[in-house]
Amino acid sequence: MINYLKESTFAVNDVIQKAWGITKKHYFSIATLCFLMFITASASSLMAFFIKDVSKVLSFFMVIIFIMLYFTINLSLFKYIFHLIDNEDEDVTIVGTLPTRHQIIRFLIATLYFVGCILFVGLLLVPILFVLDPILRYLVNIGWVEDFTSTGKTITSIAIGIALVAIFITWLRISFFPFFIIDKGAAPFESIKLSLATTKGNFTKILLLLMVLGGGYLIYLLLNYLQLPFIAFIVNILSSFIIVPLSSVALTVAYRKISSEYKGDQHPDILHNIV
Repeated sequence: MINYLKESTFAVNDVIQKAWGITKKHYFSIATLCFLMFITASASSLMAFFIKDVSKVLSFFMVIIFIMLYFTINLSLFKYIFHLIDNEDEDVTIVGTLPTRHQIIRFLIATLYFVGCILFVGLLLVPILFVLDPILRYLVNIGWVEDFTSTGKTITSIAIGIALVAIFITWLRISFFPFFIIDKGAAPFESIKLSLATTKGNFTKILLLLMVLGGGYLIYLLLNYLQLPFIAFIVNILSSFIIVPLSSVALTVAYRKISSEYKGDQHPDILHNIV
């Protein structure tokens, strides 16, 4: 186990180092795409606020337009980073990395599959509460449990905690699906299956990578908790301008690394890659 953690740490270090080199060399172009995503999301919120009382139909269509625009920029960012990884010496414009119509459609469909998988895992654990309830009532009747209410709340909290952990693991395992659509031209559901297959055995590495990339935000929360708002603000600004672009590159580099090491079936099934 110790050796496995050491190997995982070294792998994360390699990803961070390569990602930092790419980010430092092409910072302004990567940061521009990240900033465009931020502007799109912010503009969407403002637009929804101002026209919510004017027309619900118009508000709905504006939401659709902004979602499409946001996803297009997001996919463009991934395509641009792929170009930097594979052909760093060749010049490419941001316009040249725009995703095709088929890639956008596949991404939107895969996103629905992605949300469906998350909801399915959550709903899969809901029946546990219905099973536990009669068992708990029976234990109260026979005198093994004294307080039904407090014990029930504890069991419910534990069940919800288990559900959240399961949802997080599922999210982490299938969150690489956009890369397969952009890089491999995978079909929507195929991209979900490939993400599940390639992350098998790499969960610890991905988790460590996210912990490193999310360190800035954790420090920001800690400083807020310690009531140091000015320092927290500075950390948040630095995190926004450095960690966000670096994270996008690091996740793309991590995908390229685990997908290149993948030796499994090109059309994997789900059941054999869950654990």
